[in-house]
Amino acid sequence: MVNSPTQRYSAGTLNRVAAWILQRWLLVINVLVGFYVLTPFAAPILMKTGLNNQAYVVYVFYSTQCHQLPERSYFLFGQSLTYPLDLINTVRGSTAVLTLRQFIGNDQMGYKVAWSDRMISLYTSVWLGGLLYALWRRRLRPLPLVLAGVLLIPILLDGGAHFISDLQGFGQGFHDTNAWLRALTGGAFPLTFYAGDGWGSFNSITRLWTGVLAGLALAWAILPRIDPIITNASK
Repeated sequence: MVNSPTQRYSAGTLNRVAAWILQRWLLVINVLVGFYVLTPFAAPILMKTGLNNQAYVVYVFYSTQCHQLPERSYFLFGQSLTYPLDLINTVRGSTAVLTLRQFIGNDQMGYKVAWSDRMISLYTSVWLGGLLYALWRRRLRPLPLVLAGVLLIPILLDGGAHFISDLQGFGQGFHDTNAWLRALTGGAFPLTFYAGDGWGSFNSITRLWTGVLAGLALAWAILPRIDPIITNASK
């Protein structure tokens, strides 16, 4: 059966689109990942501009991938970048997980980004790794998988430790006070470094650097291995 001109045109168009994507696969991935990484920041912007329904769509979509706990999130357009759990509890009236997750902020405190600080550091670093790979594509060799696995260990340990601590109750776990760290360091740092999740605290710093390590490791290990596969497929 002979295809009609319309069918041949459609097939030819699809082939050209597929060829274009294969030739520019890294650009396509970086654009898509960039959109995915930046969209959580649209939520507080939409709230600030009064587009609440659109903001809720963003919050709900990303809530399927992140706990969105406000004490571990960044706030925009408010008095502070982060807020302690006791202040959020005063405003919200409960430290129950679902109640905390549903708190997105207000006019005074600003509105939280739809991702937690750990998710921001992790996925932004994956995106950054993709952009850096685009610049150094011809010079970078794939990161050995063993080394990539080693670089993933810190985020697994830190995430696991936070999970175990949270089982004791939010604000009551060993990671909420880090008394062990204070004893280990002789209290050499301010109390705000040891307790809570605010910007500059031990908890926020570990979530930041473990996310960065993991994100860059994933990009460096995966993208250079995809490159020759896509290149051969497009020939």
